[in-house]
Amino acid sequence: MIKDNLKEVRESLAEGVELVAVSKYHPISAVEEAYAEGQRVFGESREQELRVKYEALPKDIKWHFIGHLQTNKVKYIAPYIDMIEAVDSLKLMKEIDRQAEKNCRVIDILLELHLAQEETKSGMTPQECREMLDNGEWRDCQHVRICGIMMMASNTDDMSVVKREFTEADKLFAEFKESYFAGEEAFTVKSYGMSHDYMLAQECGSNHVRVGSRIFS
Repeated sequence: MIKDNLKEVRESLAEGVELVAVSKYHPISAVEEAYAEGQRVFGESREQELRVKYEALPKDIKWHFIGHLQTNKVKYIAPYIDMIEAVDSLKLMKEIDRQAEKNCRVIDILLELHLAQEETKSGMTPQECREMLDNGEWRDCQHVRICGIMMMASNTDDMSVVKREFTEADKLFAEFKESYFAGEEAFTVKSYGMSHDYMLAQECGSNHVRVGSRIFS
């Protein structure tokens, strides 16, 4: 039952850790059930599914786009999205900035890092991210606010591998904070950890977890 699952997950979170309930592929009724229990932050990864839910559900919900976002889809979510978690290129950031300006908004984003072993996972390598930040063009984006980083760990049962990747992410966050965002109060989010590994992610410094199947199964 969603109510009981949500309660269990919340009770397992450390103080200050934000829960993004990953509602992708789940019906509107499931979101309504979690909403009734006070959950207000939900994660979606497909623009069309998100649009249907946005139109049908209460407007105090904070929607996070957590999947790979194509630049040609940005315009559809720019009017209402609260955070885009998987920004993996300067090109995408610039398009978000352009569409946010059209809507007279500032959109919060996270920089997606690729630290996992699987080549199929998206995101920038640490070096690619450093090069983008060193380039400085991102500072011209006045309608996006970089709030931190996100990543997905390797899909493996070997928790030592997962822990190593989470620990690397935590070190990269500290590096980027010191080198590029020292004066930016908004740069606080460390988004890693999903249903199967969010407890370990918390231990490694995550303060923003994306949990779906543990809630909606």
